[in-house]
Amino acid sequence: MTVNVAGLVAIIVFYVLILCVGLWASRKSKGKSDSEEVMLAGRNIGLVVGIFTMTATWVGGGYINGTAEAVYSTGIVWAQAPWGYALSLVLGGILFAKQMRSQGYVTMLDPFQLKYGERMGGLLFIPALLGEVFWSAAILSALGATLSVILDLDIKISIIASACIAMFYTVLGGLYSVAYTDVVQLICIFFGLWLCIPFAFLHDAVEPLTANFAVTGTKDWVGEWDPLYAGVWIDYALLLTFGGIPWQVYFQRVLSSSSAWRAQALSFVAAFGCIFMAIPAVLIGAIGASTHWNETEYKGSPENHTELILPLVLQYLTPTGVSFFGLGAVSAAVMSSADSSILSASSMFARNVYKLVFRQAASEREIIWVMRIAIFFITGFAAFMAITIETIYGLWYLCSDLVYVILFPQLFCIVYFTGCNTYGSLFGYILGLILRLGGGEPLLSLKPFIYYPLYDENEGQLFPFRTFSMIFSFMSILGVSYSLKWLFEKNYIPKHFDVFQAIVNVPERPREKYQDIEDDIALQKVVKQTDGVGLAEPINPFSADYGSARSEITGLTLPPPSTSSSKEPLKEDTPSSPSSPDTPEVTADGTIN
Repeated sequence: MTVNVAGLVAIIVFYVLILCVGLWASRKSKGKSDSEEVMLAGRNIGLVVGIFTMTATWVGGGYINGTAEAVYSTGIVWAQAPWGYALSLVLGGILFAKQMRSQGYVTMLDPFQLKYGERMGGLLFIPALLGEVFWSAAILSALGATLSVILDLDIKISIIASACIAMFYTVLGGLYSVAYTDVVQLICIFFGLWLCIPFAFLHDAVEPLTANFAVTGTKDWVGEWDPLYAGVWIDYALLLTFGGIPWQVYFQRVLSSSSAWRAQALSFVAAFGCIFMAIPAVLIGAIGASTHWNETEYKGSPENHTELILPLVLQYLTPTGVSFFGLGAVSAAVMSSADSSILSASSMFARNVYKLVFRQAASEREIIWVMRIAIFFITGFAAFMAITIETIYGLWYLCSDLVYVILFPQLFCIVYFTGCNTYGSLFGYILGLILRLGGGEPLLSLKPFIYYPLYDENEGQLFPFRTFSMIFSFMSILGVSYSLKWLFEKNYIPKHFDVFQAIVNVPERPREKYQDIEDDIALQKVVKQTDGVGLAEPINPFSADYGSARSEITGLTLPPPSTSSSKEPLKEDTPSSPSSPDTPEVTADGTIN
């Protein structure tokens, strides 16, 4: 294989484009000492940029290359990720976007640490981190595969070089750089792929997609439905749908929106964008399956490198000028999509681990520098995983695995069940992890030690054990939480045994270090009203009763936004905001002082 000079020039041109956009956008955060400004772009992402960056949450290198690989290798029947992730955006918008944004959280882990404590929140950081790292690794693996085809470079060098470029402008610009490069990313993918498809269709070595593959001797790009694998298909479908919700990379977009309503709207629009952007990837996978590769200039068989099918189609089935644009645009777009997950993981570490667990008195500037240092280490970890695991689609599934089994039931419980506590959360975490690891993982060479029903020595786990693990984790969170709550409140268990201070030993001010979130709720203390008679009973602003009681007294339907200088009030959600910087107090008769 010789170096494709046109492809090399294209890579340089589009990499410079992405880098320049990232550096230009980084000027918006220049001189900012507020960590929230860097992590969430001041909650001031515009509508157009918001649509692009929310869509780019999933539409990136792993999405495009992985979909083409799945269609080529197993058929469109098994290419579940496009519609699975699109559905996850819809459900995320319905179930979580409004609830999370209206509370003024900074990261996805904030509600866990507010309710369960800093250490439990730090424990939940582990699957969240691994999910983001595996996702970044899938993106870098896709990019390394593309560059190895274009430039005949070692895939390891390609991955490391691309990771360094993405890391460079992410360190400088934070979410501003990520969001604006997302705009360029989607435009490049759209025009780059659609420009190549007509030429690839008309290549002499490509059979019509409607041709009988048994007659033409090509691969079946539709795929076959085998009842033997029905459990596996259902397991992966639910994993992608619900496991695509509890991601910091998604909630970073939700929480950076200027209002809760806009966060929901962007989720719905992005779901449509996911489906639309998957169409060219599906077609390229089908074209690759319908090609007689021995009639092309490619000396080899894609069967041994299915992860390379998209760059192979672009390079060998399109004219040089077209492949110049297609390969360059897709490569640069893939590179730019790695930055989102890297920034998300580093943001969670800097805020939810470093600040809230180890150093509560850390200044804003210190948190920013910790986040930047974390970007270096997380990028290195993701690059290592990309080099170690070869299949892009496998990495794609793997990144949602722990998130689905562990984080989704935790997120659902903390949003919709007020009685959940640290004991139930910890028990559900451990149980879900054991049940999932017990099923084994071939990608990590992890052998099973729990043999679920339908287990086969050759085929492995045919039972939907991931969904089984998630359901049992969910049920155990509720069961343990409410059982212990009842036992403690009825004094069947002595009060001093509440070692986590989660049920009856709750301190009066257990979360004072969350001042930034507390500031995001303008009324810090609400007086509970019962049957029209004021009862002087302060309500913890972090409790589930706070929002409803506050709404009943003040008439505000949603909590107002943070008073941080980096944000504007949620004008759509609140009738007004206090003019005084001091926190107002609501008296027993409902008046505000």
